[in-house]
Amino acid sequence: MLAGVDSKGMAALSSGHLATDLAQGSLPALLPFLTIRFDLSYTMVGALVLAATISSSIIQPAFGLWSDARGALWLLPAGVALAGIGMAVASIAPSYALVLLGVLASGLGVAAYHPEGSKFASYVSGNRRASGMSLFSVGGNIGFALGPLVASFFVITLGLGLDGGVFVALPGLIVAAMLLVALPHLARFAPDEVVQARRSAAGDNWRGIWLLLAIVGLRSLAHMGLFTFIPLYEISRGESAAYGTRLLALFLFAGALGTLFGGPLADRFGRRRVLLGSFIASPPLILVYVLAGGPAGAVALFFAGMAVIGTFSVSLVMSQEYLPSRVGMASGLSIGLAIGLGGIAAIALGAVADAVDLEAAVLVTALGPAICIVLTLLLPASRTVLPTEPATAPTVSL
Repeated sequence: MLAGVDSKGMAALSSGHLATDLAQGSLPALLPFLTIRFDLSYTMVGALVLAATISSSIIQPAFGLWSDARGALWLLPAGVALAGIGMAVASIAPSYALVLLGVLASGLGVAAYHPEGSKFASYVSGNRRASGMSLFSVGGNIGFALGPLVASFFVITLGLGLDGGVFVALPGLIVAAMLLVALPHLARFAPDEVVQARRSAAGDNWRGIWLLLAIVGLRSLAHMGLFTFIPLYEISRGESAAYGTRLLALFLFAGALGTLFGGPLADRFGRRRVLLGSFIASPPLILVYVLAGGPAGAVALFFAGMAVIGTFSVSLVMSQEYLPSRVGMASGLSIGLAIGLGGIAAIALGAVADAVDLEAAVLVTALGPAICIVLTLLLPASRTVLPTEPATAPTVSL
């Protein structure tokens, strides 16, 4: 762990982030099999991703408001458990409507975990907020990357078919039990009234947060578009479903690696510079993946994953610095509302794929980061409000 970051608290929070996003990350691996079972169109596939992102993202600011007003550490184990159970239900559902219901329930668990988890990740990071948040974020990145592999292992490797997806719930249930044990330790890091007053006095920068949310939403066009359609796109190229899943995992693991670098680079060189560099690199890498294909395309996809996903923790920290008096809501907005736009983009990309072809839809994903280049140049500087020593007694509700 990084110096200044509480290792025990960060390990618990990052593990919860991993298990939560593992459940959500298993959806793309299930989509080809759900498509066959229920004879789904690409638009209906996009609707499943939209259901996942709406329930997991759009309502996150509401959980953030609740977190800021009352504190709710119990949402951490509850969210992780619900995320896994909901996706397990989706994999064994007998109808498309019940698949949607399971996906929605899983997304609700994701929404419950993230604002509280990211808020306390900030608290346990001390003065190394971008670096510490990268450790928290990489847990989610790895979870997303493991999700397709774990689901593929039970569904394809073990030959269990879609019913094997029920085992996706196991990691969440195990980590939820671990988080229950860790709650008293995490509660010690809740800031006292003096720190809260300092954050409120710093002032909220609403122009900065809205510009940042637009950037995060456009970035998620590339992130969620590729996340949704890489396996299906590879199948349309004549590759196997297993190959498509491995390529998706490569993209997501690259994002985890990029996140590990992104936080420390942002602490050293500045948030906006790191964001700008990632957006300049992303569009050409996506184009090489689509147009070149083969080994060159796989290499380009790897670096595209580093660039597109690697600044997740940077934008999350910036959102908290733009709204220092509303850290939970800022986290919910950054992780939830803006990223939820990626789900809307996914169904739009599905419509493009139905009307034209999948290649056209994947090519469109490069537009998001390209537009972000201009918006990043307009971002105001964010201000860091350094924490004092954590409170010695819990000041939040368990």
